[in-house]
Amino acid sequence: MKSGRQDAIIRIVSEREIETQNQLLEALQEIGIRTTQATLSRDIKNLHLTKAQNENSRYVYTLPEKNDDSVSLVRLLKIFRECVVSYDVAQNILVIKTLPGLASAACSAFDNMNVEHLVGTLAGDDTAFMLFKDTESAENLRKKIDSIV
Repeated sequence: MKSGRQDAIIRIVSEREIETQNQLLEALQEIGIRTTQATLSRDIKNLHLTKAQNENSRYVYTLPEKNDDSVSLVRLLKIFRECVVSYDVAQNILVIKTLPGLASAACSAFDNMNVEHLVGTLAGDDTAFMLFKDTESAENLRKKIDSIV
């Protein structure tokens, strides 16, 4: 059931411009798949869907790109230029503030890169937390971000 639902999500996102989870829920219902918002949210995370700006300047769900660090770096730079408001380190946590709805895109970009000593990421609506093994690692990434932004 989960696999079939996730396959349907991939197909829908590939074929249509879906801006919200509610639109995705409706699209699933149109093809006879009933699910909850909480389950859909987990599916989005498991599938590594992110929102990206389309040619109409609207943010829509997109499928993950290949796990290529150079592609991820380009994507990360684009995310920082277009949606990151601020970032700072609090001990071993890098906190990133984004425009509303885009924190998961920032986390996804980092998750798909081989960031040294990164334990994990957590995204809310407009805030992303990146947990590192130690304070020095978090500070090193902040410095790298400073140099590329």
